[in-house]
Amino acid sequence: MPELPEVETISRELDARLRGRAIAGVRVIRPDVLREASGDQLAHACAGRTIMRVWRRGKTAVISLDGGWHLLIQPRFTGAVLVDGALQESEATTVSRGGSTQQNHGSPDGAPGDPYSAIEWTLTDGGGFRYRDVRRLGTVKLADDAALREYEERIGVEPLDPGFSAERLSGLLRVSRAAIKKVLMDQRVVAGIGNIYANEGLWRAGIDPSREARTLRADEVERLHGALVTTLAASVAARGTTFRDYRDPSNRAGGFAAQLLAYGRGGEQCVRCGTTLTETHAIDGRSTVFCHRCQR
Repeated sequence: MPELPEVETISRELDARLRGRAIAGVRVIRPDVLREASGDQLAHACAGRTIMRVWRRGKTAVISLDGGWHLLIQPRFTGAVLVDGALQESEATTVSRGGSTQQNHGSPDGAPGDPYSAIEWTLTDGGGFRYRDVRRLGTVKLADDAALREYEERIGVEPLDPGFSAERLSGLLRVSRAAIKKVLMDQRVVAGIGNIYANEGLWRAGIDPSREARTLRADEVERLHGALVTTLAASVAARGTTFRDYRDPSNRAGGFAAQLLAYGRGGEQCVRCGTTLTETHAIDGRSTVFCHRCQR
């Protein structure tokens, strides 16, 4: 599922390409991805509106329109927001964890009969953008200003905001008996971190992912804070992590998979000490990879 770096990449590119452009109309093809509105309500709210900005909150890309309306897009596993003449997933260049590339050839995305387009927005200048989702597990919500505020209040602090300090993180952790990995992935505590970056941050900080959050010492919280911030920033610079489905609005894969040191490396050697990395599902039902020597 796209996490902070992937959704930040999506939002930045959409903002660069859509800000200031006006929506002419909306075509809802797969209404099951819609939340908080019918197809007619979505079309009525969007038609004639100008896109003021596109930004991210947690794992959600927010397209803000004039008139106080917002589109909240959570792509989840196979969703993508594509602009104009982007290519189909089958035609994109896939980047592997080892850095190799493979070019697959397919028909242009947006061709008539594409079965994965869910919602299409046409722009007054002749362009367009659309939400495409192979498994339709993602969602598109229509929200007014009040609903957007309610959503923002439900989720936690942004780890790349200047106000996210080690002291702030310590205050969030000291009240929890849950495993530190589960706390980091709790969107009510810290927004945008999922399984990939929780694994990475904890490995880089040398902290056991099953340890109670409240037991971390001040120096360990300092290390964890630094590891999370630097890892997330590096992934944003690499346009996120792609293993299979994630694509940016130009249908390009993210390049951070080649820099992962823990996630996806179960059974391989720890690059820090040479110990075989352990992979388990015991902590939260998700794949957790850690070094039992480095992360005591």
